[in-house]
Amino acid sequence: MSSEENAMGIPDESEFLNPHFGEDFSESDWEQLEKEFGFERETPHLEENLCTVAIVGRPNVGKSSLLNKIAGEERSVVDDVAGTTVDPVDSLVQLDGHLWKFIDTAGLRKKVKNAQGHEYYASLRTRGVIDAAEVCLFMIDSSEPVSEQDQRVLSMILDAGKALVLVFNKWDLMTEDRRWELERDIEQQLAHIPWVRRVNISAKTGRALQKLEPYMEEALENWDKRITTGQLNTWLRATMAQNPPPMKGGRIPRVLFATQASTQPPVIVLFTTGFLDAGYRRYLERKFREAFGFEGTPVRIAVRVRERRQK
Repeated sequence: MSSEENAMGIPDESEFLNPHFGEDFSESDWEQLEKEFGFERETPHLEENLCTVAIVGRPNVGKSSLLNKIAGEERSVVDDVAGTTVDPVDSLVQLDGHLWKFIDTAGLRKKVKNAQGHEYYASLRTRGVIDAAEVCLFMIDSSEPVSEQDQRVLSMILDAGKALVLVFNKWDLMTEDRRWELERDIEQQLAHIPWVRRVNISAKTGRALQKLEPYMEEALENWDKRITTGQLNTWLRATMAQNPPPMKGGRIPRVLFATQASTQPPVIVLFTTGFLDAGYRRYLERKFREAFGFEGTPVRIAVRVRERRQK
């Protein structure tokens, strides 16, 4: 950044719109520009030695059976009665790559506002365990349709911004007809999370459990990944040149520059001259993932509209 620009503070809008703006910036130049906009990054720390995994899902999808199979012992009381496990149960488990703290929770059976007694508190504990975890194994019973209850648990995970692996259990019960129905179910009910890795397992037989740890590691790595501001803005210029945002109030909103505000989950902040609608933000997220990956983690696109200067 030139000394003239530093002396002036925030560059003029015409400078931002120059297609070559920022090409010679160092990362410290971008950080200086962020400060001029009154912006500070968050730098959360990911514990290297012990990561917390929440095993979540509606009742009777096999959460406790999975924990017992992974841990190799009967840590949770397992019964055919849905919702047998009421309190969270912690297990420290050494897998091939890392030591993990697994938490098995009571399934979310009813909407919290309609739950009573122990079900109400189990719902609160499910939310609390998700908040405390770094990565969630979201379990779905592959032998049954994806339900409203499943969607509620998924919404809790996404709202909390956690790394995520999708686990379809009871694969040993699948028929060819049910597999076709499940794929159609996934297209209809889970189309909004194409970035989530999927594992088809049987907690009862141990089928494909070895695939869980690599996907958890990948999801956590991306959950904590940061893209430099220079890389981000080079990508942004090219992406917006291909497909500019739709016009608002007779003007096309301009994105002045972008920065990654934080990780866990990754949050991208766009400094703009006007509001970007949800459809265009989804387009940017899709193109962002095509360029940088980020499988297994939510990515949030936030917009900060710059107030116009008085002439």
